Amino acid sequence: MGTIENAFQHQRLIFATSNLHKLHEVRSMAPAGVQIVGLADIGFAGEIPETQNTIEGNSLQKAAFLSKLYNTPCFAEDTGLIIDALNGEPGVYSARYAGEKASYADNTNKVLKKMESEINRTARFKTVITYYHNETYVQFTGITEGEIINTPQGNQGFGYDPIFIPSGSSKTYAEMTLEEKNRFSHRKKSFDSFANYLSNNSV
Repeated sequence: MGTIENAFQHQRLIFATSNLHKLHEVRSMAPAGVQIVGLADIGFAGEIPETQNTIEGNSLQKAAFLSKLYNTPCFAEDTGLIIDALNGEPGVYSARYAGEKASYADNTNKVLKKMESEINRTARFKTVITYYHNETYVQFTGITEGEIINTPQGNQGFGYDPIFIPSGSSKTYAEMTLEEKNRFSHRKKSFDSFANYLSNNSV
């Protein structure tokens, strides 16, 4: 049973994303010795399908698509903001809540509009990472509880970060440095589980 660092030493992992914000975050989480490469790094400029109706399904679909296309192990993630007062919205549709071409601000503004009269502000971020290898896969889930505020605060991060305060903090994700965010991050929780899996399994 090796350490995470030993498992990752000189390892190159393909991350099925073209989202530079997510790529930057995941690279900041990786142990020494690992090289996380995104789609641009491998010369892929096409579209990866995301047509499933669950976060788990989208994560698997993306990982399987790229792994089969390049005949190599890879991982993907899908993340959703789940708001109790909105019956779980935006959920799996978080990235396109205000439309297929919606900006981060468009999505955030739609949430705030729908939450205007809501007293219950509880919400959570959920990330599912799927590692796909040799026609098999394993998934890792990270969840961070928190609440939605009324007015965006902060200019760091991306997506819904300016309106989400994780439990245990008085700052939104967008008011935090990346190091601070990683102490709470749903994405970090799922990636740590993934790293632990790799440290204990021959891949």
